[in-house]
Amino acid sequence: MKRICFLGAGSWGTALAILCANNGHRVVLWSATNKFRKKREHVDCLPGTRFPNSVKIADDVEEACKDKDIIVVSVASPYMRSTARLMKPFVKPGQIVVNVAKGIEDKTLMTMCEILEDELPQADVAILSGPSHAEEISKGMPTTVVVGGRTEKTAVFIQDVFMANCFRVYVSPDRIGIEIGGALKNVIALAAGILEGMGLGDNTKAALMTRGIAEISRLGMEMGGKMESFFGLSGIGDLIVTCTSTHSRNHNCGYLLGKGKTLEEAKKEIRQEIEGVNCAKAAMALANKHHVNMPIVEQINAVLFEGKSVDAALQDLILRERAIEYQSLNW
Repeated sequence: MKRICFLGAGSWGTALAILCANNGHRVVLWSATNKFRKKREHVDCLPGTRFPNSVKIADDVEEACKDKDIIVVSVASPYMRSTARLMKPFVKPGQIVVNVAKGIEDKTLMTMCEILEDELPQADVAILSGPSHAEEISKGMPTTVVVGGRTEKTAVFIQDVFMANCFRVYVSPDRIGIEIGGALKNVIALAAGILEGMGLGDNTKAALMTRGIAEISRLGMEMGGKMESFFGLSGIGDLIVTCTSTHSRNHNCGYLLGKGKTLEEAKKEIRQEIEGVNCAKAAMALANKHHVNMPIVEQINAVLFEGKSVDAALQDLILRERAIEYQSLNW
């Protein structure tokens, strides 16, 4: 039995906290609001899923973080740095910190693990990611994820904690590949939702996802990630589920944009953080920094922030200059 703290109680953090409690671990859950304390249920995100009695709800960050085997940071990506600063006084040297958020910081272009290491240099930071909608995890539906750690020892320790009969965990040394796949698939999922909102078919969506993972892997490999990660759980696996599911806030936001709604109207209707919108500008900045061609990401930015119509963006994607599919292949 391990002592585990979860900082952040959105749908994903809550689902993982329940999973760990059901695994027999001592779980403490902290949120900036704790509005679920009385009902012990996250009514907004996971209605009908009650916290096990063993889950303790902490009043402050010190109480949550003190003397824990693992601290899981499960806040939305825009709040990662501020949360790391809150927890810093209570993080001991060698403390295992697991990031489960997906995103890129706008100003610094850092991944979530890089932010945590920047603010918590004393910590042993890992990433858990993969095709894993909280709504399904909370109901015990099977899925598989991957843990990326600086060392195999840390990754295997986390694997053992989270492994369950409905939750299979793999390990990997490729933290950066896992993070880039998890962050950028949200941008592609916006595009997938737009296509569905426009009434387009399976062929179009399949083409988008295929070319989307090509863009993600090009950038990710330039940043040091490994090709295997982009064709694994944190790459194509997470991309498929986020591009095709109505559980996905990114897909749903894109769908509303494809139906003609503005970004602000879509945000108001969804009422939760839309990580693909948060990440889109940073993804484009990373593409420019590493001199990587990312036409889908470019067009999504134009739609989100420059007032470009979804019809014009689609036409510009299809009618770009002709190209070979893979430059590495010889005739």
